[in-house]
Amino acid sequence: MDHDGDGAPIGELFDERRHLLEVAHWMLGDRSAAESVVNDAYRQWYGLPDPERVRVVTPRVWLTRTVGRSCVNRLAASDRTGPAQGTEDPGGTRPQGEAGEELRRALDTLPPAERAAFVLDDVLGRGPRTVAGAVGRSDLPRTELMDRARRSLRACRAEPPPSHRQDELAESVRQACVDEDAEKLASLLAPDATVFYDGGGRIRALTRPVTGGEHVARSLLTLLARHARTTLDTHSVNGRTGLVVRYDDQVVAVITLDVAGSRVVQVWAVLNPDKLRAWNQARN
Repeated sequence: MDHDGDGAPIGELFDERRHLLEVAHWMLGDRSAAESVVNDAYRQWYGLPDPERVRVVTPRVWLTRTVGRSCVNRLAASDRTGPAQGTEDPGGTRPQGEAGEELRRALDTLPPAERAAFVLDDVLGRGPRTVAGAVGRSDLPRTELMDRARRSLRACRAEPPPSHRQDELAESVRQACVDEDAEKLASLLAPDATVFYDGGGRIRALTRPVTGGEHVARSLLTLLARHARTTLDTHSVNGRTGLVVRYDDQVVAVITLDVAGSRVVQVWAVLNPDKLRAWNQARN
């Protein structure tokens, strides 16, 4: 189980992804390509062995470097597939991978300001053609497994409470989160409550469920840490009252509460930006 302390506030996670998208778009000039690069960076992050990922002191820096290098690779590939008029590769003997590796090594030797100037003026100044690169799968395998687990657990849970009781419990959970009252929040959860975080590999969310009322409470309070730009409201989610988190007026998380008796037994927190698009489009 991931330690509840390994989580991060939703505002920090959302800002991190937005920062990575801005970097990739600045370098590539194409929003679709930028999103592909950022999604691939998160896939690489989750592909790290757990001990190696834990040793990364600042994940945002690691992800930014990964995005930057991927962008450079794509720009180099674009130049190779469509050289500017009057240039050529004599005999076509130079391996493409070698060219990209040399470019990466050269950029790594430059100070940050000079590296940025090179990418902006030299690489982008050539007007790169169609950005090459295949798009990976849209979701990680664990997302499918999580969805299956969700359906199975919901099928086994007790009869849902009356709607007014669900409303009251959801509001109590919301208020405990707003007040950052871990003791109160834990009292609303079953002792063996579990929270699942569905980031879909698109955001740096916890990858394993957190179990135990007190652990779940601390994990949720970490995610929903008070921030001037974050709001938490009750809202109908799949026909029952749940929670909707907004950051800068954009929906960044939708939380479903599964209730048995008088307590919450399972929490499902959807953080995957792809699954939240419909929520944000509905507000436009």
